[in-house]
Amino acid sequence: MQRVVVFGTTGSGKSWLAERLATRTGLRLVELDRLYWGRDWQPAPVDLFRYRVENEIRDGGWIVAGNYGQVRDLTWRAADTLVWLDLPLPLVMARLVRRTLRRAVTKEELWGTGNRETFANAFLSRQSILLWAFRTHRRNRRRFAEESGHYGDGKRIVRLRSPRDVERFVAGHFCLPERREGSFAVPTKDPSLRSG
Repeated sequence: MQRVVVFGTTGSGKSWLAERLATRTGLRLVELDRLYWGRDWQPAPVDLFRYRVENEIRDGGWIVAGNYGQVRDLTWRAADTLVWLDLPLPLVMARLVRRTLRRAVTKEELWGTGNRETFANAFLSRQSILLWAFRTHRRNRRRFAEESGHYGDGKRIVRLRSPRDVERFVAGHFCLPERREGSFAVPTKDPSLRSG
């Protein structure tokens, strides 16, 4: 496990898990949000974003945190392990509301860009991250199942479906048993991976 992609729907805990794994393994953390977002929430042009990602994953071991379709072909193909945070929507929403409130109250700057989450953007905007998470959770689950099958050949795919699964994975991620019907290291050809 030297090149790892941690993915999941908005608010699933990708950055948190990737940071824990990076600390435990000594692998370099690559946050896709940091490479994508500029000041005033301006996204990087696709060519620039892809260039940044290619540079970050070119050499050595790493843990990538993020879900950007524009670079999935780069990150997932280069990875030896795909870790899917497939948590239930109510849990994701509860965590996302807490995180968003904390960020809005503390005015936490995100990714060195000067960007901050605000109450207005989070709760009163059509671009609300909360609304986005609610609307895309089911669609992302289906898409991630399909794309895991597409990009997953020859890779270890770890599907974590509960906080307990996540804790068990972090505590002993190098020696997890394979379980076809459960979460952990699911073989790519396993129908349970594609069922979402």
